[in-house]
Amino acid sequence: MTSIIIAAHNEAAVLDRCLDSVLRNATVGDPAQVVVVPNGCTDDTAAVARRRGVTVVELAEPGKAAALNAGDAAATGFPRVYLDADVLLDEGAIDVLVRELERSGALVAVPARRMELTGRSPAVRAYYAIHSRLPAVVGGLYGRGTIAVSREGRARFGRFPDETADDLFLDSLFVERERLVVTSATVRVAAPMRTGDLVRRLVRVRAGNADLRDTLPGVRRSNRSSWLTDVVLRAPWLSPAAVCYVAVTLLAERRARRARRTGQVAWAHDRSSRAAGEKA
Repeated sequence: MTSIIIAAHNEAAVLDRCLDSVLRNATVGDPAQVVVVPNGCTDDTAAVARRRGVTVVELAEPGKAAALNAGDAAATGFPRVYLDADVLLDEGAIDVLVRELERSGALVAVPARRMELTGRSPAVRAYYAIHSRLPAVVGGLYGRGTIAVSREGRARFGRFPDETADDLFLDSLFVERERLVVTSATVRVAAPMRTGDLVRRLVRVRAGNADLRDTLPGVRRSNRSSWLTDVVLRAPWLSPAAVCYVAVTLLAERRARRARRTGQVAWAHDRSSRAAGEKA
């Protein structure tokens, strides 16, 4: 039986549609076990989850690592699928993801990512025109909000570390031959609506990644020139988008350093993409 763990902090606006996509197609073998962990919520996230009949483990304090660990403690099946509440899986995606993970012998698998960019600002669309083509994004485990881990893969670590970069942490544990990108399974990820929303999201991501790299050895380092060598030089028509990509990246990096110095980094989410998801 597959166990699906969803750490949810104030996700009442989008949790129903996420659970729709999960419960509609997660039927590998026996019906999947779905564990939702509302943590530090001030909205109706827990009530939404209970209404759907899934297992609910509610935590008083916010924190994604603690929520993932609590979900793991309640889960009984394998593979384990760690799922963000704001993503949408296409029909049959979990079935395909789990089946390919087991067939291939890989230890970890992720679906292909499709960014939802309708109605986004030109700068946001330009940023993702570059970002979505980076080799680290195409072949990495992060940025999808969906990671399936086999029993053997899950035995590779004990608990999720306190740092918020859970997907980068998992990415650091598996070499290329142990991971699989399943192109026949797709997850839809909502991009931030406006440039400011994107920068705030990147600040949280970069600060969390930096904390993780400072704490744990072996975490993948960023290739700062990949946008040029792997993307723009191969597709020169993307040069105007690259200007925007570099500007947004440098701004977010500077703000992330300041946030870490002042201790103002917390697990939060982009409200603009949640609002777009609520209307979808």
